[in-house]
Amino acid sequence: MEYGYCRCSTNESAQDISRQKRELRKLGIKEADIYFEYESGAKEDRVQLNRLLAAVNDGDTIAATEVSRLTRSTKQLCEIIELAKRRRLKLIIGAFVVDCTDGLDPMTDGMLKMMGVFAEMERDMISRRVKSGMENAKAKGVRIGRPRSAPDNLPAAFIRHYPKYREKQINLTELSRLCGKTRQTVYNYIKVYERT
Repeated sequence: MEYGYCRCSTNESAQDISRQKRELRKLGIKEADIYFEYESGAKEDRVQLNRLLAAVNDGDTIAATEVSRLTRSTKQLCEIIELAKRRRLKLIIGAFVVDCTDGLDPMTDGMLKMMGVFAEMERDMISRRVKSGMENAKAKGVRIGRPRSAPDNLPAAFIRHYPKYREKQINLTELSRLCGKTRQTVYNYIKVYERT
């Protein structure tokens, strides 16, 4: 059985995962067998990755477009490599094919681990650049974070559905669903709106 794994760090409105899926389908992996999620590659307890690793049987294949999509943790990559050796899996990472069905030669093992080191190092460099940029922006007086909610920048969906909430035709959960926001966010909108 062949499985694919795709990952982006932020949600689907900020990052598009379809390129990864398309590349995996070109390898012959069926859409139904592609696991995907929006999580940090450094996070070790990822729901879809755990589901995939639990689903594979001896001799199966796991494909990802690059090591950094699979994980940005060298430790976790080493654990995946050990699983691949035990279960005699085939790993396809971009153009790099790691066939563990007859064991894993030391050169391939080392190359794969080096790819993991570079993926983790890249994550650390990105994190440092982001922190440096935020510090620079703060020094210039730029407010960091989400813009504060104000009556004039509340979403149109909230303004449209709020009267139903006020008239008790819908509850907070339903209002949140209609707005496509969390209950806490919509509760904050209500406080801002009712102050005006």
